[in-house]
Amino acid sequence: MDKQWYVVNTYSGHENKVKEKLEMRAESMDMQDYIFRVVIPEEKVVEVKDGVKKEKIKKMFPGYILVEMIMTDEAWYVVRNTPGVTGFIGSSGKGAKPTPLQPYEVDKILGSMGISRMDVDTDLVEGATVKIVDGPFNGMFGKIDSVDLPNQKVMLLVDLFGQETSVEVELNQIQKA
Repeated sequence: MDKQWYVVNTYSGHENKVKEKLEMRAESMDMQDYIFRVVIPEEKVVEVKDGVKKEKIKKMFPGYILVEMIMTDEAWYVVRNTPGVTGFIGSSGKGAKPTPLQPYEVDKILGSMGISRMDVDTDLVEGATVKIVDGPFNGMFGKIDSVDLPNQKVMLLVDLFGQETSVEVELNQIQKA
């Protein structure tokens, strides 16, 4: 089974508490191999009040968090029964497991926050092969030459007309091969 992203409904205003509790439960119940990342979709917003600019962090989807997990019965149970969780989005109820977000949906949300869907420590290592899923090199495979995390870019070695060529792509344009 593959890890995928799911949308979890929480009590509005309790997203941070639910994230904290879910991360603690995943650790205490030894579910780190099934529940990976918990993200509260947020964005920076500049507000002008009385002629003064202020930067604020605003929740993109109040009452919702994203959870990267492998959907097993145990992991599903742990997330569902975390205090503050009211359910999953994409589940019809009656014991039906929810449907995960599509990769392009995850990329759009995480990309706007400067986060990649890929696991930086294990997926973005030099020499690893990745598939380019967006841009002019869409559908091609490349080998990671270098990673520029602050700028969310990766240098790949791609086979162009039988010659290895270095190309720069954004993190949200690649996925694990």
